[in-house]
Amino acid sequence: MKLTFVFLFLFFSTSQYAQEQFSLYFDSNKFELSTKEQTRLNIWIAENKNNKIVAIHGFTDEVGTTGFNDTLAQKRVDFIFQNVKNQIKIREDFKTRSFGESFNQSVNKAENRKVTIFYILEKDLPREDEILGIKKVVKEEQPKPEIVYPEKLVFENPNGTKSEFKLDRVFMKTMGEAKPGEKLKIENLNFIINTFAVVNESRGKMYELLLVLQKKPQLKIEIHGHLCCMPVDRTDLSTQRAKAIYNFLIQNEIDKSRLSYKGFGSTQPIYPLPEKDEKERAANRRVEILIIEN
Repeated sequence: MKLTFVFLFLFFSTSQYAQEQFSLYFDSNKFELSTKEQTRLNIWIAENKNNKIVAIHGFTDEVGTTGFNDTLAQKRVDFIFQNVKNQIKIREDFKTRSFGESFNQSVNKAENRKVTIFYILEKDLPREDEILGIKKVVKEEQPKPEIVYPEKLVFENPNGTKSEFKLDRVFMKTMGEAKPGEKLKIENLNFIINTFAVVNESRGKMYELLLVLQKKPQLKIEIHGHLCCMPVDRTDLSTQRAKAIYNFLIQNEIDKSRLSYKGFGSTQPIYPLPEKDEKERAANRRVEILIIEN
């Protein structure tokens, strides 16, 4: 298969580190090396196993048409490449250019019929990019715009009245920036006693979850329900409460793949059972959010 290459770069560095070059010469109108030049190439390969080729340039004299010479120069480059590949390290973005007759010609035509290999010595390889004049482009990450959450939501009711819910912007920011594995308690999320119905005063807490999930489409959470007081959750109320939050988010178009829920009853109390007072009972009776992905 014929390999075609295009020009990459190569000019000499002015630093103490420089690329080396080795030229091989061809007979007129030939793209294969003579026995003498093939021997020179083989010796060069043997002596440069640990060096690295960065480019191969092909040239011709002015005899013949420009199109013919361009093709001939490329064939010479291809021939040399086939000889050196798998023998010497070659830069991954290695490419070549066939100059044809389009370069400053020597008065000695034989010197124009050549291929030049540019390479870097093993000792200089740590400075490879510097030698080639390649500047690494460091892309500065643009800071993501900060999400600003509202302080409150106001809804108009069917009877003409309005419902206003104050929102905890600190909690929403914390949830939006939380790492996978973090667990957050939803403060002041209360239910009607012995049911999974959220009291009206706590509905704003569900909107806090909804707003964060809407603003952070990569965020996935698991909703955990916990109870107080009773050692056994006979009605699975903790699961029903977690599911109630889950259903609210689903109804508001949060994809199911981003949500899950579990009930733990009283198996993970903050304070041991039986609790001493209402403060401890309220702490155990809670809903938490586990961050799965963010």
